[in-house]
Amino acid sequence: MPTFQYEAMDHTGKEVKDKIEASTQEEAQQLVRQKGFFVTKISENATKDKEKAKKKKGGKAVAKKAGGRKKKKSFTIGKVSPKLLCTFTRQLSILQDAGLPILRSLRILEGQSKPGVLKNSLIEVVEDIEGGSSLSEAMSKHPKAFDRLYCNMVKAGEAGGALEAILQRLADFKEKSQTLKRRVKGAMIYPLVVISVAVAIVGFILYYIIPKFKLIFADFGVDLPPMTTFLITASDVIIEKFWLVALTPIAIWLIIKLIYRNKTGAFLLDKIWLMVPVMGSIIEKSVVARTMRTLGTLVQSGVPILEAISIVRDTAENAVFERAYTKIYDSIREGETIAQPLKEARVVDDIVVNMIDVGEETGDLDTMLNKIADNYDEEVEVLVDSLVSLLEPIMIVVLGGVIGFIVIALFMPLIQLITKLSG
Repeated sequence: MPTFQYEAMDHTGKEVKDKIEASTQEEAQQLVRQKGFFVTKISENATKDKEKAKKKKGGKAVAKKAGGRKKKKSFTIGKVSPKLLCTFTRQLSILQDAGLPILRSLRILEGQSKPGVLKNSLIEVVEDIEGGSSLSEAMSKHPKAFDRLYCNMVKAGEAGGALEAILQRLADFKEKSQTLKRRVKGAMIYPLVVISVAVAIVGFILYYIIPKFKLIFADFGVDLPPMTTFLITASDVIIEKFWLVALTPIAIWLIIKLIYRNKTGAFLLDKIWLMVPVMGSIIEKSVVARTMRTLGTLVQSGVPILEAISIVRDTAENAVFERAYTKIYDSIREGETIAQPLKEARVVDDIVVNMIDVGEETGDLDTMLNKIADNYDEEVEVLVDSLVSLLEPIMIVVLGGVIGFIVIALFMPLIQLITKLSG
């Protein structure tokens, strides 16, 4: 039976290093947990690692001697899109479930992939596996295609001998995450299109129409009311400093990007976003849904809890939640549970803390985390629908007010002119 070397923390936060015999790494983790320890690191003993390294070197030597032709890779920039990675993961899980060897499955998917980052990565992954690397080791060399969460789940699947099940779980996780993003983006398309068209129309009026009225008013020498003067001034600014108006949104975007490069600035901005009515609730619940599903999937897959919390923290995409998960990570290292530091962070509702507390006590934490994610997904959908319903009347009132202001500002001098001519 294989021997596993592990590092763990006891309930007092003291570090423990020892060996344990088990059939698989997953079983070894369970045996260590039964002793009341939190696993921080676990691996097979050094003897096996050396044998594996020799096999890997031998495999690479054989590959070199074979002199196999290397496939050409296309020039690419950027990362693999979440949608493409989601489709790849589902296809790989189906091929593995059908009983195909992992190398053959990867070759099939690489052959049908279009030129891009994913295809280039799969070519190198296949070469590394042929050279003796494991799937998780080969994937970890390509962070633009396979992130840390992806590689850790694959590694857990390999260790537990349940790669097919892990890939199915990973595909489900990716699909649910994509569904949530599509709902939010899809609901925001309508208001964004309406606002963009409205801005374009108002810009056209200010750039082309107002100057003509300005000439008419100047020819007749009409005294202009404050509303008309303001409108003409706005038109002059857009015509004379068009470049400044066009660059303003870009400048704001760059300033926000620079602020996010600073940890304190990112925390303050994210905190402000969370305080915005309705929109703040959508952001908060979206982050909770995503992070809880990520943590639940990692725990369910057998990834050590500290590693899982670290991954969740890095994928939170919100500085407020990142700080909360950092506190949770530190607390677990000291032997505490997840629920207490999460409650102190005050970033989630009490019901979330209570459900996690129950999950930890019953040993069913992964199920509770996935239930929380499902509930919050539904709440996000309801909130997004409410936001769209709220935006529609607001947009109508605002756009009506803007157009009404322009009409009144233009017609007031005309009425004065008509009155002056008729008198």
